[in-house]
Amino acid sequence: MSVLDDFARTGEDRPRPKSHRRKKKGRTGVTLLLVVVLLGGLVGGGWWGFGKLQDAFGAPDYQGTGTGEVEVTIPEGALLADMANELFNAGVVKSGAAFVEAAEANPDAKNIQPGTYRLRKEMSAASAIELMLSSDSRVKNGITIPEGRHTFDIYKILSEGTGVDVEDFEQAAKDTEALGIDDSWFDRKTDDEKIVKSVEGFLFPDTYDFGKDATAESMLSEMVSRFMAVAEEIDFQGTVEASFGGEVSPWEALNMASLSQAEALHDEDMGKVSRVGYNRIFDNTGGEYIGGLLEYDVTWNYGELVEGRKALASKDMNMEDLRDPDSNKWSTHAHPGLPPTPIGSPGRAALEGAASPPDGNWLFFVAVDKDGTTKFAATLAEHEANIEEAKKNGVL
Repeated sequence: MSVLDDFARTGEDRPRPKSHRRKKKGRTGVTLLLVVVLLGGLVGGGWWGFGKLQDAFGAPDYQGTGTGEVEVTIPEGALLADMANELFNAGVVKSGAAFVEAAEANPDAKNIQPGTYRLRKEMSAASAIELMLSSDSRVKNGITIPEGRHTFDIYKILSEGTGVDVEDFEQAAKDTEALGIDDSWFDRKTDDEKIVKSVEGFLFPDTYDFGKDATAESMLSEMVSRFMAVAEEIDFQGTVEASFGGEVSPWEALNMASLSQAEALHDEDMGKVSRVGYNRIFDNTGGEYIGGLLEYDVTWNYGELVEGRKALASKDMNMEDLRDPDSNKWSTHAHPGLPPTPIGSPGRAALEGAASPPDGNWLFFVAVDKDGTTKFAATLAEHEANIEEAKKNGVL
């Protein structure tokens, strides 16, 4: 096995060798020095120098399109080197170097996506890339998690799509740090309520292609990783800090985003619904936290699910129960401020709206027609007029 085979197989880092002033004599010494220098470049800068190293030794490669069948999973965020290692370890390609060389020669290789591929053993690197780029090789579970779904629904959807028991997801969700949620996320600034660590809100809604050997932990970790990637793309944490001057934590904005996702009917209304929420718990003239009541029915329903009871339509709810602080910890009719956890998985629009809501002194909102047109009001009189419009349109 060549030095390159070993490097591609293990992925181990090797320290960059120190330079020497003494000159080595003979072809063997020069070649060895070339290997050491180029490997130092590989470790220090990814796969830099592969071309020259291959010129010296050649990249071992199979011939033809291979035989048999094997499934290989390319993880989220995998680099070219990671793909090469996965294929080499599965016996698809003869060396990681051959795969990298073939990928560099094929401009379409950059389009290879994370997911599980059905390939063959002992393929030439070029044919492996061609097969990965074809739609026939992709093993697609196509499990879609819609925006706004809470963990109770998400675990059922994942279980039905993969055969993994709901209980396994519930158990895996208990260790939030192992799933990729740093403890620094769980910071509550607006009040003195005890923070409740939960994966709720961090399972990003999207379509996922999980491998056949995926575990509950690996699936939830991938969903958390997708959330973190989106949060970084939109600079969620930095935007929250800039919008609220440190008075609201990113976790609290995530909590608000989950409420807006449940309440708003259109993406363009997400930010305004979040503004209503902030205005209800803060003094909307000076920004001081006043511990107001959100009074969202959706939070009470979430608390019912936590307690193993059924959610109810708003018309079937009892106001006496809603306002009883002992009946439901998530009732925002009884408990001021934000609920103990988010109540579902917000999408990108809801996250952006909660991180940087538009200015406005609205305290109420209501959908006034069957298309979901939402009107916002700053006074109760305005809100009552909007309610009358909704009734005329057969919405209420």
